[in-house]
Amino acid sequence: MEDSRRIENLIYCYAERIDAGDLEGVAELFRDAEIVSRVHNVRHSGFDEVLKMYQRACRLYQPTGTPLTKHLTTNVIIEVDESGEQAHARSYYTVIQATDALPLQAIISGRYKDHFRKVESQWRFASREMIVDLIGNCSAHLLYDASGIA
Repeated sequence: MEDSRRIENLIYCYAERIDAGDLEGVAELFRDAEIVSRVHNVRHSGFDEVLKMYQRACRLYQPTGTPLTKHLTTNVIIEVDESGEQAHARSYYTVIQATDALPLQAIISGRYKDHFRKVESQWRFASREMIVDLIGNCSAHLLYDASGIA
C-alpha cells in the first residue's frame, strides 16, 4: 500500500474511533504526538493528556457508549517529503449529530493540519492542529460550552 494511502487511513481512523466512543483508541493515535489549537493556545501531548482531554470534552450516550456523531473528513491533501519519513496533510471535517432531542444536523466544521512521521516502517501522527471555521449547536456533543470556540 502506498504511503499516502496509509496516512489517509490514519486520518479516517481518528473519525472512526471517536464516532465509536473509543476515546482510548483516539488517544493511542496520539501516544507520541500532540493535538493543538493555536487560536486557544491549547496543546495536549501523549496518550494520557489526549485521553483526559477527550474524556472531559466528549459526551457519550448509553446504551451505545458513543457520541452519536459522524465525523466526515473530506478534501484530504497529503504530501510526503522526499525522504519518505515525514508527511503533512490538510483536510476538512464536518461533524453531524442526531440524538433523541437533537434532529440530524451539522454541529461543527473546520480543518485539520496534520504532521506525520514514519516510525519503524509505520506512519504515526506527530501533531494535529484543529481549526474551527463554523460552529453550530454542540451542546449535545461537548461537555462544555463551545459557543466561543470559533
